[in-house]
Amino acid sequence: MSSAGDVARDLLARWPVVDGHNDLPWALREQVRYDLDRRDIAADQSAHLHTDLPRLRAGGVGAQFWSVYVRADYAGDTAVSATLEQIDVVRELVDRYPDDLRLVLDADGMEAARADGRIASLMGAEGGHSINNSLATLRALHRLGVRYLTLTHNNTIDWADSATDEPRHQGLSAFGAEVVREMNRCGMLVDLSHVSADTMRDALRVSTAPVIFSHSSSRAVCDHPRNIPDDVLAQLPANGGVAMATFVPKFVLPAAVEWTLRADENMRAHGLHHLDTTAAGMAVQRAFEAANPRPKATVATVADHLDHMREVAGVDHLGIGGDFDGTAFTPDGLADVAGYPNLIAELQDRKWSEGDLAKLTWQNAVRTLRAAEDVARAEQRRRGPSHATIEQLDGAPAAT
Repeated sequence: MSSAGDVARDLLARWPVVDGHNDLPWALREQVRYDLDRRDIAADQSAHLHTDLPRLRAGGVGAQFWSVYVRADYAGDTAVSATLEQIDVVRELVDRYPDDLRLVLDADGMEAARADGRIASLMGAEGGHSINNSLATLRALHRLGVRYLTLTHNNTIDWADSATDEPRHQGLSAFGAEVVREMNRCGMLVDLSHVSADTMRDALRVSTAPVIFSHSSSRAVCDHPRNIPDDVLAQLPANGGVAMATFVPKFVLPAAVEWTLRADENMRAHGLHHLDTTAAGMAVQRAFEAANPRPKATVATVADHLDHMREVAGVDHLGIGGDFDGTAFTPDGLADVAGYPNLIAELQDRKWSEGDLAKLTWQNAVRTLRAAEDVARAEQRRRGPSHATIEQLDGAPAAT
């Protein structure tokens, strides 16, 4: 192995990666309906998944936010039930692999897991549709271990605008602002990946706790609405939050944006959801790629985003959120969760110091969660749970 790779792995042994977003639970649902015997992640699953325990170890991952995502076309109680099933499989994984994974609920737990050589396993719910317009459901998810909520996924919901759908609220509705306040009170991180720029700005205005972007890169470097505008990045120092750069080629490489739109249309023409990463879905994607060569993102592409984000937000407000097992395609050198040393080596070549890299990989994410916990304790002393309803604050939701 290269000396640069050895230096990167040595750093990750001390300061492992906190990855903000991994869609393994959804991949397990889609591929094997949670039959963990058929996808035993203690063994090499590279034929099916971006993630398994040997590759997490090889990649220097010390903490993983497992996404308990459900698709945005799941609605109402169906979305809630599916989210509970996602939480259930994360807990099953932790129980099945106790020598490698440990369920963690707070920053102290992250540090303890690192000290004990376990991969801290946290959960993040992706999309406010998962709470079915209910603050009580939000609190229940927190009690079950969910430590962030991405306010939207790809669709605008009843109280928040998505980056990739038509706006209806010009950011957050009144109820959406109440969701943010209740997340602050619970100690659940407000995740602004996937939301519109106006929703980002509204949430930063309302939130008294640091926010995160669990898997978003720089809009100035790649002009995709899923990325973070510079004016929002510039607010992170005052807020204390962290932007976790993602690796998805269509979000990091401008040439990949148009190509991916055509690939998505091809998936829909075959009767498949554009995010389908099952064997059938990937066969369609690979056939399209063979006929239409794909622009290739690289480790350097991702590093370009981190360099720019550092200039705007500062190194204290950066992290990593790969979105593995939630994307059909990955950059060269970041094919799966074993690739993080390649990114660290690239940043070392760009003269990032060990102290800077320790912040990027571990320290910033842990600090942000701890700060949210501090805010929650203060908020809970000041007020009790909110029982506001969307009807009280916004009126009856519009039919969609």
